[in-house]
Amino acid sequence: MNIMKKDIILAGVGGQGVLSIAAIIAQAAVREGLNVRQSEVHGMAQRGGAVLAHLRISSASIASDLVPRGRADIIISMEIMESLRYTAWLSPDGVLISAAEPFININDYPDIELAGNAVKSFPVYRLIEASALAREAGSARSVNMVMVGAASPFLPLKPETLEAAVSSMFASKDASLSVANRKAFNLGRSASK
Repeated sequence: MNIMKKDIILAGVGGQGVLSIAAIIAQAAVREGLNVRQSEVHGMAQRGGAVLAHLRISSASIASDLVPRGRADIIISMEIMESLRYTAWLSPDGVLISAAEPFININDYPDIELAGNAVKSFPVYRLIEASALAREAGSARSVNMVMVGAASPFLPLKPETLEAAVSSMFASKDASLSVANRKAFNLGRSASK
């Protein structure tokens, strides 16, 4: 019997919606009958500090919440420097998916072009213009849903299941917000193919 497993690192800065990304992917995995384990390290989320989540999906039982170094199949990052901070966790054949835009929260923020070139040095990467796609979707705050969409071709989940999880997360809020987030998901998915 083939065991399916995906180990994912999610990274960003407090307030960017990293934990919402984890919740949507986890909810979609559960809907498809998979096992999920998650560990969150909030860091200084209230102050724009680093936020990190480990998310593990498998068709078999999962022993630990944490993804071992060098074993992540995917890194999904809301911010370019945060994506590079966790590359020690990425497996040699893993994929690095990052929003292209920086979140400049320190005085000596590294050169953006150098950071972009570092991301592009990985064998499989996606550098997504997530802010522009979120605005195109109708909600500048939907950057995290763009990133769920960008990751979707690499996840062992049906796009319809992920989109349903996005819809479900925003169903109790304004209907236009649900529509914008689903559009953001689909724009991110198209940008990543």
